[in-house]
Amino acid sequence: MTYSSRVPAARSTRPPVVVFATVRNEERDLRAAVAAVLAQDYPGPMVFALAVGPSDDATAAIAAELAESDPRVVMVENPTGLTPQGLNIAVHAGIAAQPSSVYLVRTDGHATLPLDYVRTAVDTLERTGADNVGGMMVPVGDGVVQEAVAFAMSHPVGLGGGRFHTGGAEGPADTVYLGSFRRATFERLGGYDEHWTRAQDWELNLRLRESGALVWFTPRMRVEYRPRGSLRAVAQQFAKTGRWRREVVSRYPRTASARYLAPPVVAALVVLGTLVGLVGLALGSTALALALAVPALWVVGEVAAALVSGRGLPVRSWVVLPAVLATMHLAWGLGYLRGGPRGR
Repeated sequence: MTYSSRVPAARSTRPPVVVFATVRNEERDLRAAVAAVLAQDYPGPMVFALAVGPSDDATAAIAAELAESDPRVVMVENPTGLTPQGLNIAVHAGIAAQPSSVYLVRTDGHATLPLDYVRTAVDTLERTGADNVGGMMVPVGDGVVQEAVAFAMSHPVGLGGGRFHTGGAEGPADTVYLGSFRRATFERLGGYDEHWTRAQDWELNLRLRESGALVWFTPRMRVEYRPRGSLRAVAQQFAKTGRWRREVVSRYPRTASARYLAPPVVAALVVLGTLVGLVGLALGSTALALALAVPALWVVGEVAAALVSGRGLPVRSWVVLPAVLATMHLAWGLGYLRGGPRGR
């Protein structure tokens, strides 16, 4: 069901754009995310298509209110509640509302786009000839744990060296955060593969590159992101991410790398060392108990990495950073070992 498709006419030489997103359970951040889109300084026709999945909060009511109050907002239902289905539904609804659209710009229900985001995306697409451009995810935290999580997600010690996490020079990339696409290329590839309820952006960028399209990173596109605010939520998020990375490597073995294989190897050693060591203690076997050195060394390594890398953090967040890093790394590794695309 489409709640609004009243797109006002706009006089501009800039090409029409569809901004799109899919959301569920985003009551806390949805108003701010939509406001950031509607405040864009892009001097051309723009519609914001929002696919809303079944939610346990007031997300649908808020989205319907926003669609009713601004003709640029198109709200549609995403009955599956799944991300790739919702993204494809939103794109189709946005194109239906604005058939002449040339570019498709993705955002998120808990992302805050800077004022010039759409304009920079279109300028970069046209300047570089790329088929997808994107920039950096900039985590912003409130509170002790969320501050530490935000730091870990933007530092190599947390998520590795991906440019869309840590920054870097503008140029061709394997993948980018969110993504801004040429509509023609997006449609030629069939949009998001709905098998990938996670990692769908990475998989789409892989297909883009293999088709000869250009994926381009620019640090000028910076998007604020609100990360999880508890260790439990972080563990759940990273375990699911690890499971889907296993699915990616199973489907595309050539993408396996030391960066992706190190966490499951370490997780396996930590779990095995802990189990063998505890058995050794129970049996009074010194040789077996020595296996506890493996998890002990892992803990020491996580603490050392946190203390060295996080020296600029407020003390309160610096103290919990070792626990955050350990949770991220271990959950990701165990999720990879478990495997299988379970959960949303």
